[in-house]
Amino acid sequence: MNRAERRERALKDKHLEQLEKRRQRSIERSAAIEDEVEIATEAPPAEESTKRNSRNLFSKVFYVAVVLLSAAFLFFGNMVFSPTDELPSEAADMFLYHATIREVLDRTEESFELSPGFYFEETALNFKAEITRGEKRGEMVTVQHTISDMVEVGEREPEVGDRVLIASAEHFDSYIFLELQRINYIIILAAIFFLLVVALGRMKGFNSIIALAFTCLAVFMVFIPSILAGFNVYLMAIVICTYAIASTFLIVIGPNKKSIAAMIGCLGGVLLAGLMMFFMDGIMHLTGLVEQESRSLLYLPLETPLDLRAILFAGVIIGATGAIMDVAMSISSALWEVRLAGKDTSFRSLMKSGIEIGKDVLGTMLNTLILAYIGSSMTIILLFYAHATSMTELMNQEMIIVEFLRALVGSFGMLFAIPLTAAICAWWFTKQRRNPQPLQTAD
Repeated sequence: MNRAERRERALKDKHLEQLEKRRQRSIERSAAIEDEVEIATEAPPAEESTKRNSRNLFSKVFYVAVVLLSAAFLFFGNMVFSPTDELPSEAADMFLYHATIREVLDRTEESFELSPGFYFEETALNFKAEITRGEKRGEMVTVQHTISDMVEVGEREPEVGDRVLIASAEHFDSYIFLELQRINYIIILAAIFFLLVVALGRMKGFNSIIALAFTCLAVFMVFIPSILAGFNVYLMAIVICTYAIASTFLIVIGPNKKSIAAMIGCLGGVLLAGLMMFFMDGIMHLTGLVEQESRSLLYLPLETPLDLRAILFAGVIIGATGAIMDVAMSISSALWEVRLAGKDTSFRSLMKSGIEIGKDVLGTMLNTLILAYIGSSMTIILLFYAHATSMTELMNQEMIIVEFLRALVGSFGMLFAIPLTAAICAWWFTKQRRNPQPLQTAD
């Protein structure tokens, strides 16, 4: 091997050595990077942890603020909208007592002829009862009760041990039977239901119960008093629906994109349902006299007579709000999860996904809404079906027409809420390609 060949070989060996050193350094840098990534995964930077704590703190403060504002609305709303004058009551001179039956003293039956060939029976009961609440607690009183098969068919006779409500007129020592105490069983059933909701949903389940309580209290503490006080029923119905939507979403879901998008879509659906009901009320010339109780409302001694058509409008809108909220939240929540999954998240794809989700939800919610109204009006339907001379007459009765309107107007609200919620979510969720995590209420 000559000198030139040895020199060339030495240069090749040196070059290979340099390449090997570079490869080793590259391997070491890769290992270092992997270690840094692993450390970063196990222990996030202090800045990210601080941001997360700040979001959690804001979420808790916001939750408390919404609850306090909701309670303030109920308190001040009841003060402002309650009637200034107390309505006269037929039972103003009656005192109500809770009691338990201890002994049945006597039972007599009589038969009366109302018309030739038509008789009815009347059963008179006297029993001893012990008052269980109030100033007269522990006192034994004699209670009278009359059962007539002309008025009540199949009424159960009170028995020893039954918890009952009795009443006594002022300045009289006689007591009469009013009703069996049934609310206790409802309270027990509701308590079991609430416990199961909390057990299944944890904090969200508890928040759902709080939101439901606020909604019910808004109807009884603000809406009903405002009607009796003469305020605009149409406006108050929209206010109560808006309150129910906002308080429910903000308490249960929290202040994030999916809850706000669902709120906007739900409000749009409710407003469309309201416009639809107002339009149909005008062209169908409804009177609002859909039940016997509706006629009784006309005779209340109020300064401003009740508008039965407005009350009908409010009943339809409030009844449809719950179903519309369900549809809007289902679409918004599903699209938010699609957005977080990081797949095809363009406006067009999210909009299409929202419509498809809405189709599935709509199919079941339509049945839920319509069957609920049919079930609640089954007595009316049976009565008119038995006495109507033809199906045409039955279908044109205002009581039946109103039940159709309730179902159809609510369905229109859901139908409109689907594309509106999908469009809002598709636009807002894709407005920025990299969105921060939503603020959530504390679970």
